[in-house]
This record gives sequence, C-alpha cells and structure tokens, in this order.
Amino acid sequence: MEENIFSRNRIIDDLSLTNKWDVIIVGGGATGLGVALDSVTRGYKTLLLEQVDYAKGTSSRSTKLVHGGVRYLAQGNIDLVKEALHERGLLEQNAPHLVKNQSFVIPNYRWWEGIYYTIGLKAYDFLAGKLSLGKSTHINKTKTVERLSTLRQKGLYGGVVYKDGQFDDSRLAINLAQTAIEKGATLLNHFKVTDLIQNPSGKIIGVEAQDVETNKPYSFSSDLVINATGVFSDEILKMQKSDARKSIVPSQGVHLVFDKSFLPGDDAIMIPKTDDGRVLFAVPWHDKVLVGTTDTNLDDHSLEPQAQEQEIEFILKTFNNYLDKPVKRSDVRSIFAGLRPLAAPKDNSEKTKEISRSHKIIVSESGLLTITGGKWTTYRRMAQDTINKAIALKKLPKKACQTSNLSIHGAMPTQDRDNHLYIYGTDQRGIAALIAADASLGEKLHSRLPFCKAEVVWAVRNEMARTVEDVLARRVRALFLDAEAAKEMTVEVATLIAEELHKDEAWKQDQIETFTRLANHYCISNSAVSQ
Repeated sequence: MEENIFSRNRIIDDLSLTNKWDVIIVGGGATGLGVALDSVTRGYKTLLLEQVDYAKGTSSRSTKLVHGGVRYLAQGNIDLVKEALHERGLLEQNAPHLVKNQSFVIPNYRWWEGIYYTIGLKAYDFLAGKLSLGKSTHINKTKTVERLSTLRQKGLYGGVVYKDGQFDDSRLAINLAQTAIEKGATLLNHFKVTDLIQNPSGKIIGVEAQDVETNKPYSFSSDLVINATGVFSDEILKMQKSDARKSIVPSQGVHLVFDKSFLPGDDAIMIPKTDDGRVLFAVPWHDKVLVGTTDTNLDDHSLEPQAQEQEIEFILKTFNNYLDKPVKRSDVRSIFAGLRPLAAPKDNSEKTKEISRSHKIIVSESGLLTITGGKWTTYRRMAQDTINKAIALKKLPKKACQTSNLSIHGAMPTQDRDNHLYIYGTDQRGIAALIAADASLGEKLHSRLPFCKAEVVWAVRNEMARTVEDVLARRVRALFLDAEAAKEMTVEVATLIAEELHKDEAWKQDQIETFTRLANHYCISNSAVSQ
C-alpha cells in the first residue's frame, strides 16, 4: 500500500531530504497557504509551518463571503473592488464545490434607497465584467416579502437584489493545503517557528522551529522567509529586530449563528448602514444563518479572541430591527470572534473602517518579507504579489504565476447542496468508501447536526487533523454551527481520533477537557455576560 502523502510521519521523515529551501512560509492561514501554493506551482522548493492548525485564527472566522466588497465601492475604492471581483470569479471557477453563487437582498425602508442602491450595484456588476455572478435588480415590497418571509414589513418599500459569492473558509484552507502538498510542497501544522536565524550581517538565512507534538527542535535553511502570520505578524517582525515598528492594528469582528427559521429562504440580507457605520450581513450557511459583523479596535490579540458584551448586543439589536419575529440571546447557537489583521496606518490613526483592507508587503532590512492586510477573496492575488516581490528583489529566479486557473483539491461542479457532504467535492467518494467498508462510520455524531463518524476518520487520514478542535472547529464546522452540540460530540470524536493516531487514554481525556473549555466560549450562556 503506498504511503499517504498527507501523513504527518511521512512529511516529517522527508524533511531531511532538503538541505535548503527556496521559500519558507510562516503561518498557515489564507495568505500563507496561498503563498505556498503559488510558490510550489512555480517550481520552488517550499516549506510552510503553522503553529496550531490551518486557518486556526482569522481565516476560519470570516463572514463566509467571497465578495468584491460593496462597502469599499461606497468608499470609492474602485481598484480594490475590481481586483476582488476578479478574484471572486476565479475562485468560483477553481473551487466550485466550495463557492456558491448567493443572492443578497438589501431591504429598502426609505423611498430613495431603491434608486440609490440599484445604481451603486449596477456599477458593482459592471466592475465584475465577464466574471459577473448575475445582474442586480430592484424588486417591489411584495416580492421582497416573498423572498424574506421573516422581514419586518412596517415601512418597507421594496428591495434590491444582487449576487455575490458565499463559501466555507476553513474548508477552502484545508483544500489549499492538500493542493500544495499534492504539487510537492512540504506543509506542517502544529509546528511552531520559535526564532529566525540570522547571519553575522543580520540577513535572515532560515528559521528555528519546534514540532509541538513531540517538542523536538528543528532548523531549516532558506534565503527567503515569508511572514504570513496575520495578527501575529509583529511577533515575527520582533524576532528579527526587537524594536520593529507596529505593522498591524487588530480589529475584532463577531458573528452570531442562529437556526435557519430566522431566515428560511435561500437569500441573504445585507444591511448597508448600521449604527457603527458598518454593513451587517445575515447569510444562510450550512442550514443555519450567520449574522455579523462588528468592528472593534483591540490593543492586543490572541488565538481565541472573545466576543464583548456590547458586540453581542449590537448584533442582536441591529438584526432585530429588520425582523418581525425577534431573536433572543437564547436563540444563539454559536458565537465566534475573529481578528482582522489590518495594515497599520503610518500616522497611527485608529479608525479601523478607514484602515486599508488592501494588502501590503513589508520588506525588512534583514530580508524578511511580511504580507499583511487583505481578505480571503484576494488570497490568491496576495500570494502572487508576494512571490513576484521576492523575484523583483532577486531572491528567487523568475518564473510565471500558475494559479489563475488552477483547480483546487476536491474541485467539481456542485448541484446538490442539500447533502452536507457537498463541501468535500470529489472526496465524497473517499468518505462513501469508508462507510461501505464499515457501516458504523455512517452514524451521525449528533442528532442536531448532519456530520458522521466517517468524516472524523477522513479528516485525520487525509486532512491533517490532529486534535478534537481541528476536527470539530475546522474540518466539520460543528463548533461554529452549534457549540452545545459540538461539546456533546467531544467524547465520540476524541475516541475516533485516538484510535486513528494510536493515542492513549490520558491523551483522550486531555483532548476532551481542552476542547470542552474552548467550546464554552462559543456558547452564549458562557459568553460575556449571560442574562
């Protein structure tokens, strides 16, 4: 039987075969994974190290939209919107199993809004060019209510419908990691970079790292190290220069998840102007509805940011302004917070709505390249720009980018999104084969969620999952969909993983306790101040 290319043991055994890497990437979120895939497909020897798990941070906590950013259009940031719409179109082509053409309705409660938003969205359609997902249209009150049956009707004039993309963020991250490995890159999660190696003249010549599972130290050599650690960028920058200037302003975005009954149709709602000047989305996602987001400046950052009480209240209040049947705190199935790594402005201004969402590449005197800012939709373009920058700096031989039309692991057109396994694309066959070989793997993990035991086994064998959290937060999205249900699945999932990884009872108990503690923060009853 041939060795599984996704096996951690195999990947670690093969590390010694490479004396020097062309590119070492620190960070396995959207940006780092994009850079790894861009790098390896151009033919460079590529190593990516992620301290916890792929998309553990910001990249699993988005609003699940592949979008040009209607908000940036209103700000007049045409270039950013145009680039994002182009990338949205490419992503729909390259990962059709994950990206869905989603219709959004903007409800109009003032007579002039219909005209105003229709004109604005015609410009949005125009900027998408031949990669457009469909035309925007104005609809009357009756049609709006037909499409959004739970919408507050008092004072409603009508709505404007437009198209954008919707996706599953951490699933895309896993598929990008798989694609990069299939193309010949070396990727390791649960592998922490502990220091940068510098020569006597201060130039970076590699990294020190540690396998988090065994605590074994490693040294890797490369003339090009790329810092793609998002909100942790400044920690890496400080490794090479202790007084490095702050490059990141973390901005927290919170989302609440409700049962589908609060938004029963296929349409999403976009609320263009909230009290804090942001847009608020209510988006159908995996048979739930996801509502967010907020924009809260933070001084510090962590791997598990916590929603603040005023953020929870803001979302509940704003969402309820648009519903005829109000949501209550007890209706929240899951609550999650993510930190946007916004590129810090030069003048230290603190308004995050005005801090650039476009990406920027910082070149340090040591030769370290740091890529910051950006968003999921433009991950591919960010990667292309980063590797092009390295070529321009003569750190890599010149080779053309290959990712514009590169199919991502699992890619296949998806018709049946009622079957929750659609997100696996072509890998659905592998999961079906596991169940055919052992019928017990077809059993559901929880009555309220569709996930089955085979998905846990598949995640460990083929998707580099190492912990209960890797599985329940990012391989199947249980923690983000129904945190209480995720807690109730913990013992079963820990048992399945322990069996696959040959772990003992002590490991299993530790996993159960660790994940339960984590999941409590996603439950409204434990989050902030419960009422």
